[in-house]
Amino acid sequence: MSVTLIAGLGNPGREYAATRHNLGFTVIDALAAAEGLKWKSESRFESETARWDVRPGVTRLLVKPQTYMNDSGRALRLLLDFHKVPVDALIVAYDDFTIETGRVKVSVTGSAGGHNGVASLLEHLGSGFIRYRLGIGAPRPADMDIKDFVLGKFSTEQTTLIDQKLNTFVDGLRLLITRGPADAMNLLNRRDHHDPEQA
Repeated sequence: MSVTLIAGLGNPGREYAATRHNLGFTVIDALAAAEGLKWKSESRFESETARWDVRPGVTRLLVKPQTYMNDSGRALRLLLDFHKVPVDALIVAYDDFTIETGRVKVSVTGSAGGHNGVASLLEHLGSGFIRYRLGIGAPRPADMDIKDFVLGKFSTEQTTLIDQKLNTFVDGLRLLITRGPADAMNLLNRRDHHDPEQA
């Protein structure tokens, strides 16, 4: 059986629900809702999972690690080992402050870039996982502490933009899942800077 893992990164708990750092959770929740999937808590994997049986022999497992962001890699390591899934069959959606709010980029290499969740993945999994990077914009003011910024909430204007873009984020994630990173990079990374709706 072919299994693909699609993880969204974030922090569990109501106090973190609307923060920038939880955009990965928001998008993976939206995908699960669109497919009519039900989340279940799996304590042995320290995660919530939603099983998506696409067709006989092909399963996609949506995952929300519940370890808190900075230890996301530990939970995903448990799941990869249990399901015997190679690292390159893992897609991870997460917030990225180097990308403007409302845009997405796909990559398969790179450093953690100051993102503690990605640093945990690199520590526990090594490189090779597919990154679905969700833009949250740069800190304002520019000298604002990164931790304070990512654990803060979107402005009213940004929240409206994220809400408007949510279906686009989900569609981009579907594209990545079905067509792979090369096609997704070609279609999502190169969109016109001023009109991200155009493929």
